[in-house]
Amino acid sequence: MATPSSLPMLMAPPLFKGKDYREVLIREMDAGKIPLSLGKACPVQCEFCYEIDHSYRETLDPPKTSDEDWKFILDYISKKPTDPMQFWCLGGNEYMEWTDLFLHPKAMEWVEDFLTYTDKNILFFTVGYVHVPKIHQLAAQFPGRINFELSVITLGRYRQRLMPHAPSVKHLLKVLDGPAVSSANFYAFDRDTMADDAKMISEINPRCVLWMGCLTPIKGIKPDTMALMRQGRRALSYEARRIYDMNLPNMTTIHTEAYITAFLSRRRIISVFDALELEKKDTVVVAGSVHRILSMFRKGRAKFLFVPNATLGGDSDCTVLLTFNDIAARLTGQKVLHVPKCIMQSGRGSYTDIAGVSLEQFARRTGVRVKVLHKVDTRLANTQLHRNGFLRNYVEDYLGNPLTQEYEALPLPA
Repeated sequence: MATPSSLPMLMAPPLFKGKDYREVLIREMDAGKIPLSLGKACPVQCEFCYEIDHSYRETLDPPKTSDEDWKFILDYISKKPTDPMQFWCLGGNEYMEWTDLFLHPKAMEWVEDFLTYTDKNILFFTVGYVHVPKIHQLAAQFPGRINFELSVITLGRYRQRLMPHAPSVKHLLKVLDGPAVSSANFYAFDRDTMADDAKMISEINPRCVLWMGCLTPIKGIKPDTMALMRQGRRALSYEARRIYDMNLPNMTTIHTEAYITAFLSRRRIISVFDALELEKKDTVVVAGSVHRILSMFRKGRAKFLFVPNATLGGDSDCTVLLTFNDIAARLTGQKVLHVPKCIMQSGRGSYTDIAGVSLEQFARRTGVRVKVLHKVDTRLANTQLHRNGFLRNYVEDYLGNPLTQEYEALPLPA
């Protein structure tokens, strides 16, 4: 068996070499995306963007979407069966670089086309590059068919530093003042940041969901921006309590770092783990957040192989975002591993990680036999994220829980 030091880097096979870029468009659409392109890197250049370094996965840079491309896209999607619960995502591409697609001069026109010529719903997110009042007109004209997630990020003193090319606060407030925005996401960067934004947004739009939390530093982000994100993490409890005490009319959700989400989901994590009926000799792959939960409540019930999110780097600590390369780097002679299915349910394909490396590649190159934990899938992870993702849960069950200090103090293996 190969040792970690002798193991070559696991590389995903190239998907699009020598192929027409429309094959990329088809892959995106088959995954529920509306694949527009600016034909260039995102000009907004937000300092906190998680797409600054995506070198771990193959992407293609297609040309700027043309009218001809749009006709192809619209025709292809129109032929797909309609699921009234599905929202087709404009942006969030898997095989094309992420950009704020409302910077495309035809974006608003094509959103209207999509709503007019198909019976399907649409989801999009932007830092605010939408035409006002057109976006409110469309929301009123097509009720229930638009899910508009506005990336507010911050309205206060750190906005210019983090988003020097983003729309002005004045413009954002106009976008919020109407029926279009379904949810507004913004974050803590210091005291009196997230809570002040929550109050201002709620006064303008008491209906949209407030989606709050802190940003996790990962590889590629500048050190001073990482420091600001970590400062926000330290301020999060203060800011969350302030908002909790405001008793705003909006639905208030909070999406924090993985270790908090794991603690709030601890009962479900433990019940699923118990149902796996593992033995003490069995080795289970987990990232740090779940490692702490199992070490705290199920110590000695199995061997927990802690795997850092080395591919994403920074402070990332999420089992879903582990890669087979991350796992390979932690091997110390194991012959059998129990691996959660959620690691291999990426947009790259079935039994494939976020980098495009398959389970079969990993097993072949390492000589390790993998037993897939099918009950630990992305559906379970997403259900727990949304079920426990309310501000109330964080304040009452995390900040107000005497177990959290013990949980946070648990050391991770070197």
